[in-house]
Amino acid sequence: MLNGQTFSIGTLLRVFRWQVGLTWLLILSETGITVLIPLFIGFAIDGLLAGETRALAQLAALLFVLIVLSVIRRIYDTRVYGTMRVEIGKAQVARSRDLPVSKLNARLGMGRELADFLEGILPEAIAGTVQFVAAIVLLYLFSPTLALAAAVVLIGMVLIYSLFHSGFYRWNGALNHQSEQQVSILETRRDRPVLLHLLRLRRYEVALSDVEAVLYGAIFILLLGMLLFNLWFATTQLGVTAGAIFSIVSYSWEFTEAALALPITLQSWSRLSEITKRLASN
Repeated sequence: MLNGQTFSIGTLLRVFRWQVGLTWLLILSETGITVLIPLFIGFAIDGLLAGETRALAQLAALLFVLIVLSVIRRIYDTRVYGTMRVEIGKAQVARSRDLPVSKLNARLGMGRELADFLEGILPEAIAGTVQFVAAIVLLYLFSPTLALAAAVVLIGMVLIYSLFHSGFYRWNGALNHQSEQQVSILETRRDRPVLLHLLRLRRYEVALSDVEAVLYGAIFILLLGMLLFNLWFATTQLGVTAGAIFSIVSYSWEFTEAALALPITLQSWSRLSEITKRLASN
């Protein structure tokens, strides 16, 4: 299925478009229901305080549908992306017969990361995007000020990540290059080269972790600032019910959780950009 084609996310999406399209449909359905849950919890709180249980029953039905969709998607995803990994591996072996075993071994693992991205990271990015938009829209309905605070934080996150992209790309390149030499180094069965190899791997992994830690620290400061501001604004500046305040805080927190998918996705994309370029050099 992949013979003679370039290894890239775009190629995989084109070849497996129907399978991936179905899993994306399930993701969007699941996310759409998830977005509604805080709103329905707010309705249930106000309903129960008024002695009514209709909103609680609606919330229970919504949660049941969400569970069914989540189970179906996970069962389906495992089969689709497992098949994708097999096809990637077959194509890599077929076109890299002259490549040293050490490099081929490392690149087989790198090729699987393309499928890992589609199975794990991209769905989170899709869900996060839907949650972003829904949270901002719903916060706007409560107050434009709440939505403006979220939008400012989102712009700040993108600007912060742009400062870290080159560092992620550079250190991922160094890590991948060192990984390609692992089998050859192990074949020497000499202690010192193996030790130096392991130390280099550790150095690159630590460098990536440090860059990631600083990035997440900066982003968390922005997100927590927005969350605290929205909590203060909702409780002191808006004359709304307890259920509405819960919904505002929940959507602010949902925005925060969705926002965390953005740096993960961009970081993974930086790594895959380096991997795609490396795989094309066979």
